Order: sequence, then C-alpha cells, then structure tokens
Amino acid sequence: MPKLPVISARKLVKAFQNMGFEKMRQTGSHIVMKHEDGRITVIPNHKEVKKGTLRNGILKPLNITVQELIDNI
Repeated sequence: MPKLPVISARKLVKAFQNMGFEKMRQTGSHIVMKHEDGRITVIPNHKEVKKGTLRNGILKPLNITVQELIDNI
C-alpha cells in the first residue's frame, strides 16, 4: 500500500472531481462534495489536509483507497 500523500485542499477537490464528485457548496472553510451515487464528503479548505483527517474522515467512510486517490491527483 502506498504512503498517504500530504495534499492541499485544492488538489484534493480536483482529485475528487476526477473521481466523479461535484462541489455542492462551501460554508466557511468547509467544502461539501457529492457523488452521483449519493456519497457525500466534507473537505476542510486548508493549505494541507492532515493525514488523519484525510484517511479516517474522508477516504475511509467513502471506501476510497490511497492508490485511487493518488491515481486521480
């Protein structure tokens, strides 16, 4: 399994758009993205998204692997 990259919110949003998610709205520093199959995630709009937040708060609930994320960056 590849290492989890340090990634900015801008690159993360771009990667999720490549995976079929679309930006629904932004409230403050939180970007809400939705997939056509109903999956929803919230991305904190920071310079660097912390690894724990990325792995356990964003990728794990959506069943997205680290390799899928890297392939779509």
